[in-house]
Amino acid sequence: MINLKINGIPVQAEEGDTILETAKKANIKIPTLCYNPDLPAWASCGICIVRMAGSPRMVRACTTPVDGSMEGKEIITHDAEIIATRRTVLELILSNHPNDCLQCPRNGSCELQTLAEEFGIREAPYRKVMNGLPIDDSNPAIILNPEKCIRCGRCVKVCQEVQNVWALEFLGRGIKGKIASAADAPLGESPCIKCGQCAAHCPVGAIYERDDTAKVWRALHNPDQHTVVQIAPAVRVALAEEFGLEPGTVFTKKIYSALRRLGFKTVFDTNFSADLTIMEEGTELVKRLTEKGDIPLITSCCPAWVDYMEKYYADMIPNFSTAKSPQQMMGAMIKAYWADKAGVDPDTVYSVSVMPCTAKKWETRRNDDMKSAGHGYDVDIVITTRELARMIKQAGIDILKLPDEEADSPLGPYTGAGTIFGVTGGVMEAAVRSAYYLVTGKELPDVNFKPARGLEGVKEAEVDFNNGTKIRIAIAHQMGNIATVLDRIRAARDSGKETPYHFVEVMACRGGCIGGGGQPYGCTDLIRKQRSSGIYSDDEKSQLRCSHQNPFITQVYKEFLGEPSGHKAHELLHTKYVERPLYVK
Repeated sequence: MINLKINGIPVQAEEGDTILETAKKANIKIPTLCYNPDLPAWASCGICIVRMAGSPRMVRACTTPVDGSMEGKEIITHDAEIIATRRTVLELILSNHPNDCLQCPRNGSCELQTLAEEFGIREAPYRKVMNGLPIDDSNPAIILNPEKCIRCGRCVKVCQEVQNVWALEFLGRGIKGKIASAADAPLGESPCIKCGQCAAHCPVGAIYERDDTAKVWRALHNPDQHTVVQIAPAVRVALAEEFGLEPGTVFTKKIYSALRRLGFKTVFDTNFSADLTIMEEGTELVKRLTEKGDIPLITSCCPAWVDYMEKYYADMIPNFSTAKSPQQMMGAMIKAYWADKAGVDPDTVYSVSVMPCTAKKWETRRNDDMKSAGHGYDVDIVITTRELARMIKQAGIDILKLPDEEADSPLGPYTGAGTIFGVTGGVMEAAVRSAYYLVTGKELPDVNFKPARGLEGVKEAEVDFNNGTKIRIAIAHQMGNIATVLDRIRAARDSGKETPYHFVEVMACRGGCIGGGGQPYGCTDLIRKQRSSGIYSDDEKSQLRCSHQNPFITQVYKEFLGEPSGHKAHELLHTKYVERPLYVK
């Protein structure tokens, strides 16, 4: 430990920690713009400058480590010169940034706007220089506005170094520099997998989700349409943040209430179709194990991962579960099963999905299997958690004071297993709970499968079904981690050895859906842990915690689907995959 002072306050710092990290532990805020705790610091903006007492030299706190040479020294994080320098940096950034805050999707949640307010910037001392760059709206999920880019590099860092997608890069230099898709192609023609992590990490309005709320409003006010909505597992533990509550607050029943006040005629819960997914995927796993099918089975709930696999790992298509995601299963069941049961013309049904993920917007149009119910696309439109928050605010709904309400039946009630789909390892844990039953005919003694939990990038475990069957599993989240798992599978396959895993879960975003690209801004590992805690709390409070125990799932198979993985289930609830080019021409 290093003993030093920050602004006269005695502090103990762990050697190797940066000055920024040390100051944060001492409750001293150093302003930043390019820095994000998810990403490697690279000191591009210069806002975080500090200096040693008695030295005129300024250093950047985000990349300067504390070492033995600082023993007994004092670090100055705020003085007149430092504040003036930071102010100048901000004024220079603003000289190359539009002044259309009122029309910006990040108005009120923009980090540059916040810093400008904190530093009291009221004048523009430098000549405004704009490059006239056009908006790129070629992507079905993400909008790119390079004119607003402040060249902090966060989007490039997360796309290249965290997600390993390489759809974004820097082009040009200096004031003419910009972020753009690879080779300056339209973003919709790039390797982009629509995960939205670039938008989630952008501090300003340079990258943001495609806003589809106007389409939803039109449907809600169309008397000829029956609007139906579903909400994803991760939405219930994040939406409350948009209304001032702590991350991880379980908001489910107030969300149901708010959706009805927005005008939705029927409210369902994607947790139900997560239970349905487990029945289909669990049955698929058991069949592959007993009938010597392609192993390992790899989960297919995450559309960004599906897109990545079809582009980068097409040789793994035989290993991919053919089960659709819970969103798409719900869409098919709404129009093919529920509409008939409720006496609603399926051609009048407008199916809306509220998701934590921007890639879900693309998934609804992924292929013709997404029209399996025969009444247009099974899911008509997707909005993110952020978009739902905006709609609730636009409608003047005081969600905090709403009464708790329940989802509609039969596609609403769910088990705890459906809830944990929202967090990394949740699909695997839910599958283990029901696969154990499908294999042994007995309930799992302890449904809390702890090896699947936590933020470690790759998790491995073995499940003993106590009948001679042992299943080796792997869980990977954050796209940059998946190569570790898939390369092991490939190496075993190519050398003729036994596969290292039987079942693999992949989620594109760090933490799984709780850290999705459409969730409230400012997500960190601390917030991911809080949201995860909310998910597991909801699971633990559930009377039923295994998908096969859901009586409404039993009812759906009895009345309509037949048996899991049967003919009708395959028609509605399964899909296929094809190799996709990295660049679309």
